[in-house]
Amino acid sequence: MTTPTWADVQTTPVQFKKGESAATIKGKLKGDQTIDYSLRAKAGQVMTVSFKPSNASAYFNVLPPGSTGEAIFIGSSQGNEWTGTLPADGEYKVRTYLMRNAARRNETSNFTLTVGIAGHAASVAGLGTAPSSDAKVKGTVYHATGKLPCSAGQEPAAAKQCEFGVIRGAAGNAEVHVTYPGAMKQVLNFSGNTVTGDGRVKASKTGDIWSVEINEYEHYQIPEAVISGG
Repeated sequence: MTTPTWADVQTTPVQFKKGESAATIKGKLKGDQTIDYSLRAKAGQVMTVSFKPSNASAYFNVLPPGSTGEAIFIGSSQGNEWTGTLPADGEYKVRTYLMRNAARRNETSNFTLTVGIAGHAASVAGLGTAPSSDAKVKGTVYHATGKLPCSAGQEPAAAKQCEFGVIRGAAGNAEVHVTYPGAMKQVLNFSGNTVTGDGRVKASKTGDIWSVEINEYEHYQIPEAVISGG
C-alpha cells in the first residue's frame, strides 16, 4: 500500500445527541476524497474511535489541534480501533481516506465511524494528586513534555529520540506517554518501583535512569526527573 494524498478534503462536524458522549456516522469515500470529522475536546479527555469500512484500503487518522496533516494515530499502520488520551485543548479531526493505490483506481468504500469522548485522564489514571507546585504545560494535561532516548528491535540503544508527555501523581507515581518516530505509541505507568505498560515489561534503574523494555522490542530510557519532577 502507498500513502494517501489529501487532495480533496471535506470537513463535517461531529454532533452528539443530548446526553450522549458518542456518535455513529455512516459515510462513503470515493477515489482521492478525504472526509474529516471534527470535534472539540479538552486535554486529558479520552477519545475512542471505531472504523468499519467495506474496502480494506480505507483507514482513518486522528489529527490534533493545529495539525496540517501530522497525526497522533495512523490507521494504515495501527488498525481500525483507537482509544487515546488527548494531549491538548482544541479541535480534533478524524480523517477518513483511501490509500493512494485504491484512490488511483477510483475505488469506493462505505463505512461506519463511531467517535466518543469521555472522562479526564488525570482522574482515570488513579495516580493520586501531584504537588500544587508542579504546574502543567499550558493547554495540555501534561506536567512536562520533551524527548527521551529510545530504540526498537535491533537498533543500538538510544538510537532515536521519542516525544513524551508525563502526567504526575503522588510521589513516585506517573503516567508517561511516549511516541516513537513513525507513530508507535506506548503508555508507561510508574508506581514506586513497579512499571507497567502495553505488553511484557522489563524495567531496571541505574542511578537516576530507568531502562524499560516492552515485549523485547521497544526500549526506553527515562530519567527519574521525568517521573518525579525537578
